[in-house]
Parts: sequence; C-alpha cells; structure tokens
Amino acid sequence: MSFKLYELTELYQNIWELVGDDEVDVGTLESALSQVEDNIESKSESIAKLVKGIDGDIEALKEEEKRLAKRRKTLENKQNNIKLYLENQLKAMDIDKVKTPLFTISIQKNPPSVHILNEELIPNKYKKTETTISISKKDLLEDLKLGEIIDGAEIKQEKSLRIK
Repeated sequence: MSFKLYELTELYQNIWELVGDDEVDVGTLESALSQVEDNIESKSESIAKLVKGIDGDIEALKEEEKRLAKRRKTLENKQNNIKLYLENQLKAMDIDKVKTPLFTISIQKNPPSVHILNEELIPNKYKKTETTISISKKDLLEDLKLGEIIDGAEIKQEKSLRIK
C-alpha cells in the first residue's frame, strides 16, 4: 500500500495532533507512526520534524513555567508584606485578637525554637556528624581512559538519537 504526498501530510498532521493530546499514550503514538509506509529517509525526516516541533513546545512551556513561578513569588511576597503590615499594626496598638464576621485574626506565640548564639560553645553531645560518600565519575572516567583497571567500574558507551 502506498500513499500519495497529500495523504502522508495528513498522516503526519494526525500524528502531530496525537502528540498534543495528553490523553494519548506512547503505544498509540508508536502505532500511528508504524502505520506510515514510506522510505526510511523520508519517514526519518518527518519524524525528526515532529521531534523538533515538540522541542519548540517544550521551550515555550519552560518559559511559561518561569513566568508563572516569578508571578507566584511576587504574589507570595506581597502577601507576606501585607500580613507583616497587619501584624505590626496590631502590635503597635497592643491588640492580640480581632474578630470580624468573616475572620478571627490573632497574634499567637509560635512553638519554642532554639536560636544558636555561638556554635563553638554548644556541647558535643548536641552535635551530629553527617558524612556522605560520593564518587567522582569524572576522575574515574579519566583514569579508565588512561587504561587503569578499577574494580567496580568500567567504561560504557551507548548510542542515542540526536537531531541537529
């Protein structure tokens, strides 16, 4: 079965719509791609176009995430400033509680916490030593490349698809 050029375009357009549908799983997408009968060069090029199109969407989403995070942070700061303003007003008037039909606003003590004045004066029984071991893969790779045999490590080189 062979397709006409306009039919191929329609097939890839349908696949693009599947990519944009969050409800479509990977199996459905792979099934749709496998239905395209074309030579490997043309099919590969069309799939690469799909991948590049998705790249554009990913970048746009990342930018939107940054914009929304910045907006959220701005609102959080405004909220904190307004709460601090109210708290300062109540403290200045020596008021611990205000009741309204909608809200009860009060200044309450927080749970006790420790404020360290001088770490060096704290007895050792209160100090914890936490050690973590990490492996420098960069140094390991350099030595393995130089031919050094290191138990528990080896050079591994895989292949992955790149689209430039």
